[in-house]
Amino acid sequence: MAISNDYIKQKLVEKFSDQVSNFEEPYGMLTFEAPREMNLKVLNFLYDDEQLKFRFLTDLCAVHYPDNKGRELAVVYHLHNMVDNIRVRFKVFTDINRPDVYTATGLFSSANWMERETYDFFGVNFIGHPKLKRILNVDEMDYFPMRKEYPLEDQTRIDKDDEMFGR
Repeated sequence: MAISNDYIKQKLVEKFSDQVSNFEEPYGMLTFEAPREMNLKVLNFLYDDEQLKFRFLTDLCAVHYPDNKGRELAVVYHLHNMVDNIRVRFKVFTDINRPDVYTATGLFSSANWMERETYDFFGVNFIGHPKLKRILNVDEMDYFPMRKEYPLEDQTRIDKDDEMFGR
């Protein structure tokens, strides 16, 4: 039986009721969210369910929404069911002042480096991660460069020639 987005949504709502929300289908990919405390329960359900079989973590990243007070950081999981060739996107939001999310390394080994990169660039603290430390930036860095907390380039600069850049 080929599974559909409606079937996946139905299974999630049966299991978690109103704790899963904001279902969308941009470009045909089912996208939904749950509270950050529920991330492992939802991931385990998607992994263990015999019909759903989302057993491949394609990607794990973060997004910074600076205007979304109390929900500034989103951790985004892309999961793939390799048997039925279907993907889902799962999001959990957290406060930027307390960016704690449970680690998925116990379920997906590939989450290890993806979580380290997400920590390195966005500052998400993955609780229970076996070795959460910077992976690409220098250890002395005291900020998270992918957050939208810094001004764009100063347009009044006169120390560069725009003609060199094709402008």
